[in-house]
Amino acid sequence: MANDQTKTGFSPSGLAQIGPGLKAVVEAGDLSGFVTLIWRKGEVAQVDTVGLRDIASDLPMTRDTLFRIASMTKPITSLATLMLMEDGKLSLSDPVTRWLPELANMQVLKDAEGPLDDTYPAPREITVEDLLTHRSGLAYGFTSVGPIGQAYEQRLGAPLGGTLTPDAWLAALGTLPLSYPPGERFHYSHATDVLGFLVARIEGKTLGEVLKERILGPLGMADTDFWCPPEKRHRMAKLYRAGEAGTPLEDVSFPHSDGPPVFEGGGGALISSADDYLKFARMILSGGELDGVRLVKPETLSLMMANRLTEAQRQFPFMGIPFWLGQGFGLGLSVIVDPEKQAWMGAGSKGSVGWPGAFGTWWQADPEQDMILIYLIQNSMPLGPELAAQLATGQRMGGRVALPMFQRAVYGALEG
Repeated sequence: MANDQTKTGFSPSGLAQIGPGLKAVVEAGDLSGFVTLIWRKGEVAQVDTVGLRDIASDLPMTRDTLFRIASMTKPITSLATLMLMEDGKLSLSDPVTRWLPELANMQVLKDAEGPLDDTYPAPREITVEDLLTHRSGLAYGFTSVGPIGQAYEQRLGAPLGGTLTPDAWLAALGTLPLSYPPGERFHYSHATDVLGFLVARIEGKTLGEVLKERILGPLGMADTDFWCPPEKRHRMAKLYRAGEAGTPLEDVSFPHSDGPPVFEGGGGALISSADDYLKFARMILSGGELDGVRLVKPETLSLMMANRLTEAQRQFPFMGIPFWLGQGFGLGLSVIVDPEKQAWMGAGSKGSVGWPGAFGTWWQADPEQDMILIYLIQNSMPLGPELAAQLATGQRMGGRVALPMFQRAVYGALEG
């Protein structure tokens, strides 16, 4: 391993600190375990498997452990949308009502935290680009304050693990007012779920079928799917919730389904592994191609990785924190635009892209360093604006510091 680390430009002693640091978090009882992967200059420099994927059964984390990756699903669904754009089946400026009539004649709340019936007609329709950049005016219950948040939960169900059919879900969504007019601001939402169903309607297939045919199959991502078949379930990491300090982690894992779920949420429902997601991230880093398999043109990938938020839109907090100080957002990915301002949240070079997941999963592709970092945990937390700072880091102190500790240790170990 030391030779590989040296070849990839790392200090072996620097990387050697990561495993023990993560182990201390597990031993403190803050998280059950980790799988982390560092890839640079064409090689895997280090994989750390720490702790347990199943505490009750005393099963360790392994390199092929399967995780619910939550919003790390969004870049994959977004790429599928851009592949249809290359096919000439849609454009960024198309109104989504061309395929989703349920979202016609939308109303906008006069006050995003106000009564649901105090609205005005949307000044324009939602476009494909609005969905890709979370500027549609749609919301999540957990990103909203006031009646609209409760209405999302009541009419659509939980943001992850939905049970409605796509048609019923879209019909219910169409009855809810927008929080903001389309195009006005980034407001994190079910937009990528909508994109997934749009892609499915255009193709006349389920989203799972489209992703397998267009992305997962060609890239060899055999462990990435919307459900876990019985023969793989022993590899799944349990989902845990941390309570008060000193209390054991609580198993809050989703029940397994007998087959692919009816609701294949393009915004957060995929299961994957470190090596599978590495394939997707490498394709992103190499401009849309992996090992001779090209999914999109380099210029399409460049479009995806370029910030599209205006300076004014980046002034709005995201989930209660000034998330956009050093970051922007492209077509389904965040992008670091100012590393110095970004540094308070983690580490990365200008142009680095990624997106976290609600269960603590995170990844980043850094073109400047030719490096990919993948960080997988299974940590359930209440999703709400006041808990935004915990979106990718967990509740207890150890959970909060583990991700930035990993990020900074990796960048600190770079030697060339």
